[in-house]
Amino acid sequence: MLGLRIAPHATAAEPATLTASPAHLRAPWAAAPVPPADGSSLARGATALATSMAAGVLLAGRAAGKRRSRGGAAAKLRMRATAVREFESMCIDSDASDSMRRKFEATIAKAQEEICRKVAELDGKAEFSYERYERDSGKGGGIARVLTDGDVFEKAGVNLSVVYGEMPQEALRAATERGTDRVGKKLEPGEKVPFFACGLSSVMHPKNPFCPTMHFNYRYFETEYGVWWFGGGTDITPSYLDEEDMKHFHGTYKEICEKYEDGRYAKFKEWADRYFRIGHRGETRGLGGIFFDDFNTDSAERHLEFSTDCL
Repeated sequence: MLGLRIAPHATAAEPATLTASPAHLRAPWAAAPVPPADGSSLARGATALATSMAAGVLLAGRAAGKRRSRGGAAAKLRMRATAVREFESMCIDSDASDSMRRKFEATIAKAQEEICRKVAELDGKAEFSYERYERDSGKGGGIARVLTDGDVFEKAGVNLSVVYGEMPQEALRAATERGTDRVGKKLEPGEKVPFFACGLSSVMHPKNPFCPTMHFNYRYFETEYGVWWFGGGTDITPSYLDEEDMKHFHGTYKEICEKYEDGRYAKFKEWADRYFRIGHRGETRGLGGIFFDDFNTDSAERHLEFSTDCL
């Protein structure tokens, strides 16, 4: 089994402390010196950190590009995420305090803060920048969190976005499998669809190629005509295959999915395999995960619980 210690400063109590792989198996670009293996699995520990906040672990995934500040100055603000900061909603005043819009926004804001805190602690060197921005329309905005050049992570991004806008019918057809059936009313030719969307996305690149990269995105979408749905997913892309890692990753998400519905994991896994398939190469990107969209088969509260567990 290939493994690699990605956090040389971690203590025995750190759940992401990982083992070393034999020196002759390391790629020449491996980021850190590798000590003798101690019998535990590095990649399994990294995957455990990266899989699910609900399971007491966090996500590590593909790298996010550094986001540029509108004014330039905000991107220079860097700080250690050691405590949950007070969050100010970006929803408009007319959105009720108990609306799913505000509930989902609050849920992913808390997840963003916790993920950044845990990843920064694991890295031990780099810090997440913090950039809050508003959209030109005056409605919505976002919070971009980016970590670069750490001891463990080359780059990591955890970004929250709140959007109010109007979508052409053609864009809605492309964005959802059920197209304009999701609007909530009969549209006139050329009529646009007012909508709200809110989501949290993360992509992280570990420096060490023996640690798998991961990506996730969870989102809530609602038209102004009262139709809503959830979407999202998590996928993993290892450079070097460790079967135990993949069993752990997929097993964690299977446990979450099956808690809500028998057969949900198999359905969402197959959906991810289709979604991440590279057609012209006849292969999938990475080793899959779960993916879902147009999801409103249960109550909105129940779907929120599921998305929260997946984070």
